[in-house]
Amino acid sequence: MNINTTIESATSDQQLALDQQLDLALVEARTLYLEKRPGSVSAFNESISFMPGGNTRTVLFHGPAPLRIVSGSGCQITDADGFQYVNFLGEYTAGLFGHNHPVIRRAIDKALDQGISLSGHNVDEMRLSRLMCERFPSIELVRFTNSGTEANLLAISIARHATGRGKVMVFQGGYHGGLLYFKNGNMAINAPFDYVLGEYNNLESVREMIRAHASDLACVLIEPMQGSGGCIPASVEFLGMIREESRKSGAILIFDEVMTSRLSAGGLQQVHNIHPDLTTLGKYLGGGMSFGAFGGNKDIMELFDPTRENAIPHAGTFNNNSLTMAAGATAMEEVLTNQVLDELNARGEQLRLDLNSLSARYDSCFQFIGIGSLLGLHTTCAGIQNVKDLEKEDDRIMELVFLNMLERGYYIVRRGFISLMLTIGNDEIVGFKKAFEDVLTSRGDLFKNTG
Repeated sequence: MNINTTIESATSDQQLALDQQLDLALVEARTLYLEKRPGSVSAFNESISFMPGGNTRTVLFHGPAPLRIVSGSGCQITDADGFQYVNFLGEYTAGLFGHNHPVIRRAIDKALDQGISLSGHNVDEMRLSRLMCERFPSIELVRFTNSGTEANLLAISIARHATGRGKVMVFQGGYHGGLLYFKNGNMAINAPFDYVLGEYNNLESVREMIRAHASDLACVLIEPMQGSGGCIPASVEFLGMIREESRKSGAILIFDEVMTSRLSAGGLQQVHNIHPDLTTLGKYLGGGMSFGAFGGNKDIMELFDPTRENAIPHAGTFNNNSLTMAAGATAMEEVLTNQVLDELNARGEQLRLDLNSLSARYDSCFQFIGIGSLLGLHTTCAGIQNVKDLEKEDDRIMELVFLNMLERGYYIVRRGFISLMLTIGNDEIVGFKKAFEDVLTSRGDLFKNTG
């Protein structure tokens, strides 16, 4: 046996030992979780009789039994067993204002006092629509929906109608709602559009693809930073190329800013000074209530004008529901000033830098990417341009971090996503960093960077 073979054999044995240690650590963490949370386990066991897998929102499901939340206040949540956690999950960006912001709560109480489901146009929808158009550079006219999913479906549909074309370009790793999910290609239950699937941040291949399908490409739908895909930002050059090529081809460019709209007062389109034809919105802009919206170029949006002949109908019983309109308008007017949003995103940027410094100090396999108040944790130190760069991530490590952070009182997304709320202050940030450092030190070689 030569020296190279000996080294390879020793390395293989070492890796096998680490794998076994990791598996054992994960079993121990799951066992501890179950032993301490009989309330969550009992609720899960009961719910499986009425919902498939005891679940009606897949993204919240995690093993060994999903955490059952019973209340929340500020940035704290309490589970069925009385344990409290600082909520760094942030309702996947929709919980921007925390769990009971007093200003928004008063607006909802007032709306309740004035009557639920008023069966007509209301004043608050006028307020909220004005605020949307003032805030986002590309939006001249806007319409409301009940979710980001609806907003994206309608934006695609109006693009196909306006252009008379059928194809829709989306991107690997993209998420535009429950019926527009492309993490692993085109999902079986996706809306039945004719999709063209591009590679995120691959400038040349996407340029060629747009040109190749130019004659029948209705729209390009893209997140300026992929949220569900892992907080992967699009390069400015990539977005600029898509803006130029879509304009040349006559395709409508749609920015899905359901998540990224919170990264500046006018979203990432304002940061990059790249304006799409349509923008889709959702999450926090309803003040924590169910919300979605889409808007943009007046020539496109006026196709929905019911005073016009042959207008496209867009119904929806709760599109302008009184609670969401009141909560959203009040949140935009009285809470989410430019300064407040800038400070939140600055806190997120500093947190990301600090966590990456910790990861490097302990020579760990982790890196945090993202922009502003949205962070994605990954188990690779290599560069990340698209979801292909994440194929070798170790999901066991992600689960172990998730369970270990829970035991220290911090709640993040199982896959490593973090979304800061306004109610998370300096004490919570410091506590989170200390907890993460404790996880790194307690696990030793299990989290080492092996290249």
